[in-house]
Amino acid sequence: MKTIRHRGTTHFPRLVSIGTMLSLLAFSFGGCSSSVNVSTDDSVTRQSETGAISPPTFEVEAVKLLEARLPFEETSQGWVRLFDEQTLFGWEITSQTNWRVEDKSIVVDSGEPGLLCTSVAWADFELRFEYKAPVETNSGIFLRTPLEPSDPALDCYEINIAPPSNPFPTGSVVKRKKVEAGQPGSEQSPLDPEQWHLYEIKLLGGEMTLKVDGAEVCKYSDAMPLPPGRIGLQHNSGPVAFRDIRIRPLGFKALLDKDLSQWKRYPDKPGDFVVNEDGDLRVTGGRGQIESLGSYGDFAALIEAKTQSEKLNSGIFFRCIPGEDMNGYECQINHGIKDANPLAPVDCGTGGIFRREDARIVAANDREWFSMLMVADGLQMAAWVNGLQVTDWKDTRPANPNPRNGSRVAPGTIMLQAHDPTTDILFRKVDVVPLRVAAP
Repeated sequence: MKTIRHRGTTHFPRLVSIGTMLSLLAFSFGGCSSSVNVSTDDSVTRQSETGAISPPTFEVEAVKLLEARLPFEETSQGWVRLFDEQTLFGWEITSQTNWRVEDKSIVVDSGEPGLLCTSVAWADFELRFEYKAPVETNSGIFLRTPLEPSDPALDCYEINIAPPSNPFPTGSVVKRKKVEAGQPGSEQSPLDPEQWHLYEIKLLGGEMTLKVDGAEVCKYSDAMPLPPGRIGLQHNSGPVAFRDIRIRPLGFKALLDKDLSQWKRYPDKPGDFVVNEDGDLRVTGGRGQIESLGSYGDFAALIEAKTQSEKLNSGIFFRCIPGEDMNGYECQINHGIKDANPLAPVDCGTGGIFRREDARIVAANDREWFSMLMVADGLQMAAWVNGLQVTDWKDTRPANPNPRNGSRVAPGTIMLQAHDPTTDILFRKVDVVPLRVAAP
């Protein structure tokens, strides 16, 4: 049985003393059985040398992780899962709170008030998730938030989960706009606490639309939109559970066209980059590259590609030094695995950051179209393959203008790689949206 252990990330903006306990989650397996036994022990305190509690630990089967992949018709639109239904990979805990995973849901019911935040920031997007909470629970989801927001009227958007008697009940934007009277979540139409409820949120610039259980319940317009920030699940008071958390970034612009008009070619290099009759970019031949004319620092990129044979190697380079030989961070494309184990990638694995961080699992197959969403947010980098997050890495090296020698946050070009004479890969989508506009 192929299993992997994950430790979540606990982020304490301030040093904290020993306090409320986090559960240690252990997924145990017997023999080759497909059954999973989950044990949680709230009496266990895990203390680090700094005095802070350590995050939950997870052990999961490869097959369970791969079940969280999304259908291609969704990932081709940019949808990915923020929660893989098994672990807290890609999330950061900001307070001593018992965030955990139960029955494919993120659950919390005690500890200090605080957030469970995504490791990267998001700008414009559609977000959907389901939640379930007792009637008196006060929770919510924070958008464009710092790790420690100070006031939802100033530095974040708080989408509330709260009783109808609250000044901002479910369906409201706290301190900004209350749910419309008569809509789900309002005093006139309270929600059933025994049922799961669907939140759908669209945030584009300063325009926000909220839906609860399919009904539009609130529209809010901010004349001074907040900058990109994290998404945070809140523990305030009372139990709450979240599941099926998905996001789709908005605002992508296509970089591929039939003339490759947005790319610089290198005809002196042996690699071939040709748009075929189907409009796909076919990359073959020996080592070579094409380079975007534009530069990108913090951004999201949506890729669709297909390897044409087994064990091929390619990659997407970013924050490159213009004109140099693929001198940037590389998000790898290589679907090879060792010993038939998707948790053991060959040569970093698709979605991994080459020579920096291997993909935790190989989630794509050769000779099949796959999608990959890349997000570069300062020193933090993340990648999703077929909707499943496979990489979450922070470059902690000293700053250096050369990304081979240290961390680089300055904008750079994007390059597509022809790796060697066996390379044969199709790209039909390379779409990019800046996360932040770089200072001049």
